[in-house]
Amino acid sequence: MRNVTARELAAWLDDETSADPLLLDVREPWEHQTCHIDGSRMMPMNTVPANVAHLERDRPIVCICHHGMRSMQVARFLEQQGFTDVINLTGGVDAWAAQVDRSMPTY
Repeated sequence: MRNVTARELAAWLDDETSADPLLLDVREPWEHQTCHIDGSRMMPMNTVPANVAHLERDRPIVCICHHGMRSMQVARFLEQQGFTDVINLTGGVDAWAAQVDRSMPTY
């Protein structure tokens, strides 16, 4: 599993020459409602095993949570399921709010 910082992810998403990853937000619905990275797909951590068949295996997946711990666990799980391009957002949406989008609400 690779890790990406908030600034690195922002640069990746801004780069029109590279394909966008799937931004997999594994937080709870109330957390996603509070704040989220635009374009992210919400899939709470406890629902990932039941929905793993709905994830694209040929697209990079960036796992996102509040601080990066739940997303790291989901990223490891996805690798165990045979996904080969899984990335964890270090520091989660909290780091995104601090480093990329200071207007994003925090909790």
